[in-house]
Amino acid sequence: MTFRYRAVIFDFFGTLTRAYQRGPLHAEVARTLGCEPSAFAQLLNRTWALRARGGFADIEGMLARLARMQGVHPDAGQVRTAARLRRRAIRDDIRLRAEAVPTLRALRARGLRTGLVSDCSDELPDIFATLPVAPLFDATVYSARVGVAKPHPALYATVCARLRVDPADCLYIGDGGGCELSGATHAGMTAVQLAAPDLVEHLSFNAEPDWPGAVVTRLIDALDLVDGGEPYWADERPRARLAPVGPG
Repeated sequence: MTFRYRAVIFDFFGTLTRAYQRGPLHAEVARTLGCEPSAFAQLLNRTWALRARGGFADIEGMLARLARMQGVHPDAGQVRTAARLRRRAIRDDIRLRAEAVPTLRALRARGLRTGLVSDCSDELPDIFATLPVAPLFDATVYSARVGVAKPHPALYATVCARLRVDPADCLYIGDGGGCELSGATHAGMTAVQLAAPDLVEHLSFNAEPDWPGAVVTRLIDALDLVDGGEPYWADERPRARLAPVGPG
């Protein structure tokens, strides 16, 4: 069978995962540093773009600097403990969609290549390597490692180079955070928004609430698209509302 694409590229938060929300362990991270949890959460939101570009030397350095921005000066032991809790908090927040592994396996069984492009802070690459979806990807690209965030064209160019495919041969699927769909389109890919019902509660940054293009409501619909099926269009089906704050 001949497929219309050679590769399928996925976003991570809100696409391979269910709607992302910060769990209670994040408050413990703040308290370990000596910070007030709600104020620290707001600071995480304000610094999302910088963190997604890898703007700190490491996780410990990021936490220490954010604490200082709140007038707090934790010692090295507090920072190490907070960093350990931070990694665990993000891992605990990640809930893969039930169809993520079956969808990826089915795509690879069709001979298609799979790629990941994620806006993320420094914690995700190591966490992702432990997830059951990790062996099912041919290429992974993380904004914090590349030094730019979506919709920067370097992210899309990097994943294509690693997959050895042209952008025109790629299907991109994401919830729409980071203006990723417009970015993928401008890069030459076919972009489709995942508008799953749970994304009403999703934490996202720089979303595309007026995305005019193709829409699917289930991750597994990617199989229909590569097999020649057609998506819905934005004006044919209600889509989830994305909240204007960032994951992580």
